[in-house]
Amino acid sequence: MPRLVIPGWTNSGPEHWQSLWERDRPGFRRVRQRDWDQPDCDEWVRTLDAAIRAESEPPILVAHSLGCIAVAHWAAVHHRTIAGALLVAPADVERPDAPEPIRNFAPVPLAVLPFPAVVVASSNDPYLGPERAAHFARCWGARLVDLGAAGHINTDAGFGPWPRGLALLDELARS
Repeated sequence: MPRLVIPGWTNSGPEHWQSLWERDRPGFRRVRQRDWDQPDCDEWVRTLDAAIRAESEPPILVAHSLGCIAVAHWAAVHHRTIAGALLVAPADVERPDAPEPIRNFAPVPLAVLPFPAVVVASSNDPYLGPERAAHFARCWGARLVDLGAAGHINTDAGFGPWPRGLALLDELARS
């Protein structure tokens, strides 16, 4: 089953768990956006849809940060079958201090996702409060996994290969 890696704003660096999974595991492919620094929601959704259509079977989406919000926007307008989505540390683009380049992803679609999904969140993510993470998971019909004090679940927060994330992904693939 293919896995599409969907990084967030500014992409995921070489030591980010998404990059490590893509590099070290077969079947992982990154969705490459034209502009990582000045993201355009409509363009990111079109690029994601093209990547999904290019797969020979329904993929699992592996999204981080703004990539999670792109998945929610994609699901709101496209009705292609996917196997599921691991949505890690969604960025709250509606918060008052959201950086200007990501604000065009607001409002966040809050409809139930038509595929199995897991939202992985942290109690001290600077880009998503725990109450908002629970709200996203509830609205999207997703299972919520709270990692405790894990920051933005990225390289800066000490996440490298992240075996627990792979276990969550494998569990999602079996569901």
